[in-house]
Amino acid sequence: QVQLVESGGGLVQAGDSLRLSCATSGRTFSSYNIGWFRQGPGKEREFVAAISALDASASYADSVKDRFFISKDYAKNTVYLDIANLKPEDTAVYYCGAGRPRRTLSSNSNDYPHWGQGTQVTVSS
Repeated sequence: QVQLVESGGGLVQAGDSLRLSCATSGRTFSSYNIGWFRQGPGKEREFVAAISALDASASYADSVKDRFFISKDYAKNTVYLDIANLKPEDTAVYYCGAGRPRRTLSSNSNDYPHWGQGTQVTVSS
């Protein structure tokens, strides 16, 4: 069973930084690509970043690649999403998803069949 638990969200001010965590089991961590997505109020879920299970290569949405950084902690079976210089438009529920490794990292949420419950990030101006 694939289980993902997000944490680290909260109410922050514009310009702050934040680290989101996606905790998994060891089997999930080593066998699945992990993607971060977000869903803002009244918006569809959108891709943010993903990291490969095979070689830890990463992919980012163009809109966030200058401020977001995805990484893996092998000791804790956790994937992090570091966000710098937060903006009000970053306000969303952030989800991590797990998907089977593919030749290229996918930005399609349909390729991540397993999801956590999400963590809310609210950025005040």
